[in-house]
Amino acid sequence: MIKDIVAAICMWLALASVLPLYGQQKKENTLGSLWSQVEENYPGIAVKKIAINAAELNAKAVKSTHLPQVKTQFQNTYGTYEGSAGAFFPQPGFFNVSGNPGALEGSSLAANSFASATVEWELFTFGRLKKENEVAETLVQKKVSEQDAYILNLKKVLSERYITLLYNHAKLEWSKKNTERLDDIRKISSGLAASGLKPAADSLLATSSYVQAMGEHDKWNGNKYASYIKLQELYGQDTVMYSSSIRHFSAPMESQDVNASQRINDSHPILASLGKQVQYYTQSGEAQKRAAMPSLKLLGGYAYRGTGVNSNGKSSSSWQDGFRNNTNNMLVGIGITWNITSLYTNRLKGKGLNEEANSAKLLQTQYQDAMEADLSASQTKSHWQYKQLQKSQIAVKQAQDAYDMYLARYKSGLITLSELLQIRILLEQAENNHIEASRSYWLLLAYESELTANFDYLFNNL
Repeated sequence: MIKDIVAAICMWLALASVLPLYGQQKKENTLGSLWSQVEENYPGIAVKKIAINAAELNAKAVKSTHLPQVKTQFQNTYGTYEGSAGAFFPQPGFFNVSGNPGALEGSSLAANSFASATVEWELFTFGRLKKENEVAETLVQKKVSEQDAYILNLKKVLSERYITLLYNHAKLEWSKKNTERLDDIRKISSGLAASGLKPAADSLLATSSYVQAMGEHDKWNGNKYASYIKLQELYGQDTVMYSSSIRHFSAPMESQDVNASQRINDSHPILASLGKQVQYYTQSGEAQKRAAMPSLKLLGGYAYRGTGVNSNGKSSSSWQDGFRNNTNNMLVGIGITWNITSLYTNRLKGKGLNEEANSAKLLQTQYQDAMEADLSASQTKSHWQYKQLQKSQIAVKQAQDAYDMYLARYKSGLITLSELLQIRILLEQAENNHIEASRSYWLLLAYESELTANFDYLFNNL
């Protein structure tokens, strides 16, 4: 019984020591997990969201202009009241004075007060208000589609930077392996030269190759950290754990033509953005044409007038008397406003906007045709690229086995150093070709994902 209790206590202590270590392990990142952070924190996406909010506020502002427009004013003046006969056009800088100064007595100056409020409501505009609303709503949709296109491109940029980081990491590991091989050869050749089995030149040649490999390793070390910095600009965090992605990068599974059945359609964000641009220009042209038509308005007004001149013709220069002898008037009516010249001007503006719409429509067709061709070409290339990957992987294994055999023969003195270095170069080339093929394959998948607007496979498998 006591032994069982002691065993149970030991088991719990062991679990207690393991669980904290397990909980402290950092979670491996995938391309999909990186994207969730980018989507949440990257400032460029926030800029697009703000642009959408601005367009929505503009749409609300356009709708508010269709409400009755209420204006009011109040003024208090002090001046002369001489009048003169005749007619004139009121222009900025003029003020009109009416009255009969010859029949007045008292001061030549009088105080005046005036206040008014007017209401103006457009009842009928031949569809202009409706078109303006449609233009404002289309602008909101256009901003949304531009955000979708931006996000799609950002996914591609993130994918390319992540693939570049994995590529530079693979090249760094490749150069490390080459350095270690040359270091082994250097040590072996030095030992053989010291024992008199090989010439001293072998030791010098092996050391020279080893130093060159060290320089190559330094170069790829710099490239790796440079690509790491570029990825952090999007990701926004200091640490990226990508060891699992390295395995997928070097030994990818075939995509099984995941995007082969998908075609370019009008819902693609880039094409949708161009479609909204066509719609925006078309509706703006219609709104310009409707703006040339007359508008029927309901008008209403109220006015208050106070003056220092009373009904008996007595004028007072006191300021407080300017609020006496007041009158109140109101006015209600219907008016029609029509700028005849705008019939010609707005027609030209409408035609110009229609031409912009035709240009955007042709550009949309051009983009769709080009994307269809690019997708078909990319799918063909990625299919054959994967076949190259399979063969390059086999070539690496065979070159590695051959190198191990020749290294054993060199240790036995059966071959020369130059022959061993030639075999090592072949192994190095085979490994390098496999890394380059992996990079090309993943970049092709990233391009296909952008063309099909579907990054699911890339985000889940890298």
